[in-house]
Amino acid sequence: MSTNNQPTNRRDFISKMGIGILGAPYIIRNLNAPHQVKIGTITYSFRDMPNQDGDSILQYVLETGVKNIELMGDPAEAFAGRPQSKINMRSIYPLLKKRWDKLELTEDEKKQLSDFEKERKANDEATAIWRKTASMKKFEEFRKLYNKAGVSIYAFKPDCFNVQNTDADIHFGMNAAKALGASHVTLEFNPSEAHTLKLATIASGYGIKVGYHGHEQQTPTLWDKALAQSPANGINLDLGHFVAAGNKAPLDFVKEKHDHILSMHIKDRLTPEHGKGNVVWGKGDTPIADALKLMRDQKYSFPATIELEYEVPKDSDPVKEVKKCVEFCKNVLG
Repeated sequence: MSTNNQPTNRRDFISKMGIGILGAPYIIRNLNAPHQVKIGTITYSFRDMPNQDGDSILQYVLETGVKNIELMGDPAEAFAGRPQSKINMRSIYPLLKKRWDKLELTEDEKKQLSDFEKERKANDEATAIWRKTASMKKFEEFRKLYNKAGVSIYAFKPDCFNVQNTDADIHFGMNAAKALGASHVTLEFNPSEAHTLKLATIASGYGIKVGYHGHEQQTPTLWDKALAQSPANGINLDLGHFVAAGNKAPLDFVKEKHDHILSMHIKDRLTPEHGKGNVVWGKGDTPIADALKLMRDQKYSFPATIELEYEVPKDSDPVKEVKKCVEFCKNVLG
């Protein structure tokens, strides 16, 4: 695995990594068979790895043994020529999480976030201009690079589907998702009915669906209005957050809504009674094993997306931890 800032040569990388991985592990063949569960990961899981370019992300994915991914927007957009930001997201992610969890920030952390917001705004403005004329050929090239290595992109999560984004931004994102081969896009859930209707209407024109992701605001009825608006609207369920939000009988919800679930994030979290924490798989209250067995037995076609959010041990790294999550799935499914 490359740990410097120079991307691995694509042809050498694919020839060295792709062929060996495609032909070897039991888990690759079995977990993606028609009668089995499709196991994937969101590339957000690798946010703490040193390099975040498209080639490096592909290398991380291949090292985990995963063949299906939910792709964050940055690697693909950077590959396609998006204006580059000076922001070091590896240092910002912990602060954003701290703010999200409503923990007290130091004055220095507040300043870092303030500077981040200013830089992000400037970069967003430059990106919006770039998106208006960005060629989809580079996204198609990105897809071919991943597909040649045996990796399929089933979902795309760029930062261009929010309420503050323009229609041009949204069209760009849907077009890029189609070029990448994604069946759906994902974004954080917004309760604006006008916005969910707009997204569904635009997505329908591209043959794409929209999966709304929830955190601890998830309830069994959270998505009902959006689902009623259009068959293009769907659920990007997060099973761990659903449990941490205090919802009972999460598997009953999966059974009830399985036709609307486009993909499901899996992580192990504790219930509110136990502190809600993100923990190593098998140590929490989230019924990951039972959910995987349910998907297998009922032949649900939506992917189970590994999202690494527990604290990575000092002697490990995100790639190694995602591999452990993959092994967990393998052991459950047999």
